[in-house]
Amino acid sequence: MRTAAKWVAGKRHLRSAERGFTLVETMVSMFVLTVGLLSLLGVMGMAMARTEGAQQLAISKQLANEALESILTARETANVQWSLIQNTGAGGIFLSGFNPIYQPGADGIIDTADDAAAGYQTLILPGPDGIYGTADDQVLPLSNYQRQVQIAQANDNLGNPIAGLRAVTITIQYFPPGFKVAQNYVMTTFVSAYR
Repeated sequence: MRTAAKWVAGKRHLRSAERGFTLVETMVSMFVLTVGLLSLLGVMGMAMARTEGAQQLAISKQLANEALESILTARETANVQWSLIQNTGAGGIFLSGFNPIYQPGADGIIDTADDAAAGYQTLILPGPDGIYGTADDQVLPLSNYQRQVQIAQANDNLGNPIAGLRAVTITIQYFPPGFKVAQNYVMTTFVSAYR
């Protein structure tokens, strides 16, 4: 009898171990799995948006450097007098406010009045083959970007003007895809009259 009682008790224990999951447990686990997968999809979407934003930020940095090099070129070549390396409102040649990204005009200096006639600047990216200069290259118009070059007299810590030194602030504004708010990249530096 004792062996039969042990056998019945063991069988009961086996039945309770083989019961499986209830419908409620299954539904809860599916809900948790769904929430996890949706969160993962959201993170992947944000990562893709950040990747696109990184490319636009890199382009913005290049456009800001290009404007600064244009100012330095104007100073270095002495084609433009130091007094003209200012915004148009201060008697200089550089346009005020945000302007489209145009090719440099006949003077070869970016963000001056003759640039509009040269047309929009474009960026050429390699196509699917990854090689520049082939037929599948992609042309990216920079019409989504605007540039503002602000040139002001530099002052010392007491507010007195420093002769021969200008403060330059270059702002690149762009709209990332899917966003209605503009993003700005700002570069600030000083330019001296002396070469």
